[in-house]
Amino acid sequence: MLFGKRNQIVKRILIVEDEPLTAFDNETMVGDAGYEVVATVDRFRDAVAVLDREQVDLIMSDVRLTGDRTGVDLAEVARKRGIPVLFSTGKLPDNASDLVVGCLMKPYNERTLRAALKAVDQHLAGKKAKPPAGLTLYQRITT
Repeated sequence: MLFGKRNQIVKRILIVEDEPLTAFDNETMVGDAGYEVVATVDRFRDAVAVLDREQVDLIMSDVRLTGDRTGVDLAEVARKRGIPVLFSTGKLPDNASDLVVGCLMKPYNERTLRAALKAVDQHLAGKKAKPPAGLTLYQRITT
């Protein structure tokens, strides 16, 4: 189909961010980009609770979260459930490539976030993706 809509893998996104302004901005930008924001939370336990009750296609998470548990802990849980994670962070953990589909380095703007989400979607679909500056994609994670 030449002008048809492409099959989109990522439709429903869980945002996990400990900085309130960044969380608000992400929620607004993700929604404006046409994705459904399932929830926006700042703690590991709240994110897991959302995963227990909602279908989530992608988790967009900071590495540092409110509380004792981190985005790395969340990525480990998500991996076991087969849910891809995109870290959006200022400091990458050493083992990021083992845990997540990609990392978007902060700071970023709406244009970069939109391009990153599109690239992640293409990457998850097994297509060649052109990541914007600030986004690193890793091999597709399998459970």
